[in-house]
This record gives sequence, structure tokens and C-alpha cells, in this order.
Amino acid sequence: MNRSHLILAGTLGLLLSVGAAAAPSQAITASGNFHPLPHAAFQPSKTATYKVVFGMTKPSAKPDQVNPALERVARTVNLYVSAGVPLDHLKFVAIAYGPATALVLDNAHYHAQFGVDNPNLPVIAQLHKAGITVAVCGQAVAEHHYQNAWVAKDAEVALSALTTITELQQQGYALMPL
Repeated sequence: MNRSHLILAGTLGLLLSVGAAAAPSQAITASGNFHPLPHAAFQPSKTATYKVVFGMTKPSAKPDQVNPALERVARTVNLYVSAGVPLDHLKFVAIAYGPATALVLDNAHYHAQFGVDNPNLPVIAQLHKAGITVAVCGQAVAEHHYQNAWVAKDAEVALSALTTITELQQQGYALMPL
């Protein structure tokens, strides 16, 4: 290699390493895309613990799309992680109820109802792996004539959304209605 090739290769290597180092962290890859804004105001503290209960009430516009509320939960996780907050500092609970109840159905029962695979399952699985609790209102499960056994393995059946939200708020969780 001649000198110009070495300089070009070195410059390209430097640019690639800088680009890789600047890439945002994303804990949830199945959903939750965001725009990194490292210099924006109100950045999360890397040392604080965040407690949020997300009330997921709206259905997807189309059954083959990730529920928009679940997508926002994933985005919230990714925003905090990209700001340097460790996953174990995120005490998040996302509870589905009302028209959003079906988002937690296992694939067989979701497919039976909507004719497509459940697009929410990869997101729920990644949230679960990241330590985020996804739950469903047990009252809504019963009212929709579902069985608890139909709920995805990575989701929990709660007594109710009403008791879950109020109980968690009593423990200092902020409510984020979606």
C-alpha cells in the first residue's frame, strides 16, 4: 500500500469507530425507535431510579401492527437506556386493559381472533427480558371471554388494572396513560 492508501484507510477506520461509538443504545429492538438528542434539555439522571406504570388502553389500528401504546413503552425504555440509565433503574409496569387487552394474547389465540400472528409478542418478550413487566387486567381478560391461559408467557395477569395502577401509585409510580 502506498502512503495515500494508508491515510485513506486510517481515516475511514477512524470515522467508522467514531460512528460506532456514537450509535445509540437500544434495549428493545423489536419496536421503540427514537431520535437521539444528547444535548436536549431534561436529560434523565444516570443514577436515578424511575418508576412508571403505563396504562395501555387503545387497540392497534390494524391487528398486524404493534400496538401503539406498547411501542411507546419500548420507546421510553430505549430513551432512558440511550441516556445512560441502567435497565435495573427502570421500574416499569405496562398494563393492558379495555380495548388493548388482546395485545397480550398468545399467538394461537390472537391468530384465531384476528387472522394474523400477534406482532406484539416480540416486543413483550424483549421488554420481559429487559426486566419490564407487561401485565393485563384480569377483569378485562374475563370480560373479553378470554382465558388466563391464553395470555402470552411473558405477560402477567393482574387482578385488575384499577387495583394495579392505584397500588403502584401508592408505591410512588408515576402514571403514564397511553
